[in-house]
Amino acid sequence: MSRPTLADVASRAGVSVSTASLAFSGAGPIADSTKQRVLDAAAELDYSGPNPLGRQLRSGRSGIVGVVVGDALKRAFRDPVSVQLLDGLVDTIAPAGLGVLLIPGPTDVNEPAVDPLIESAAMDVAVMIWGGTTEDPTLQALRRRGIPAVVVEGHELDGILTIGIDDRHGVAEVTRHLVELGHRRIATVTLPFGPDRRSAVADAGRIGQIQWKIAERRLAGLTDAGVQPTAVFETPASLVEHGTAAAHALLSGPPENRPTAIVAQSDLLASGVVIGARELGLRVPEDVSVAGFDGLDLPWLTPDVLTTVVQPIAEKGAVVGRAVQQLLAGGQPEDAVLPVALRVGTTTGLAPIP
Repeated sequence: MSRPTLADVASRAGVSVSTASLAFSGAGPIADSTKQRVLDAAAELDYSGPNPLGRQLRSGRSGIVGVVVGDALKRAFRDPVSVQLLDGLVDTIAPAGLGVLLIPGPTDVNEPAVDPLIESAAMDVAVMIWGGTTEDPTLQALRRRGIPAVVVEGHELDGILTIGIDDRHGVAEVTRHLVELGHRRIATVTLPFGPDRRSAVADAGRIGQIQWKIAERRLAGLTDAGVQPTAVFETPASLVEHGTAAAHALLSGPPENRPTAIVAQSDLLASGVVIGARELGLRVPEDVSVAGFDGLDLPWLTPDVLTTVVQPIAEKGAVVGRAVQQLLAGGQPEDAVLPVALRVGTTTGLAPIP
């Protein structure tokens, strides 16, 4: 049996094909009773709706939002921040009939700088969920194709819409909290500096070569609080095991040399630092205080509750989704910077007495 067509539905409902089309698209005036008659006829004929490819050809749009996740998908989906952000985005754009195409970001300097999907895949808008620069190869490729972009965690990129959080201020606030507790030897564990993704203590030369602005801004937050970190440990990804490796590198020395507090640029890294400190026989916060960033629920740290900077992750995704819809409607949404807030838990305390 051949697949029923829109013409078959229109005939069964006693309306024109154009009226039947309006019943499915919702794009024009049609009486509720007429719309219901068309939908009833479609149900009787087991007609699922107009061919989406035809609708795309008529509208000149794909209905797809390309989302460049900034990392390998297998790592990105281990990070609750990425998942919650995508939830907020998808929940906002799905009612408008938009879908997402997930595109992995650069994971290694030996890989192509631009994923082939960026160059060829059908998409109406692209969302990049890490803060780059205007010279970023992915952004340049999108510009060549005339595809508008929204950069998440970007700040002040000329001609590019950015949605971010006040993370520099948040890191400064949590660092001041540690200083008020008497800490002077404060180290930090950072997000990746760039696509080469190292796992090591970063010297001044390396810090001067940071490519990804999110790590640079959060590092600057310590300086804003008047702190020059005793050590900067760069990690290849925001995962618990990388925080644990950083803890072993930073806390294995004699008490007089090791930091009394560590500020991590994500909660997953911070939780890894807590685990690593415990593995070394150190007490948190009596021997070392640990603070993170994101505001995640981390049940594996029970009974401890991480001191952290809380960001509105799902709301950030929703703001991105609304900006996408405005762009598709021909609007000019404005850049947005969402506020963050310090939440003090049990993993920070008074600096140990020498």
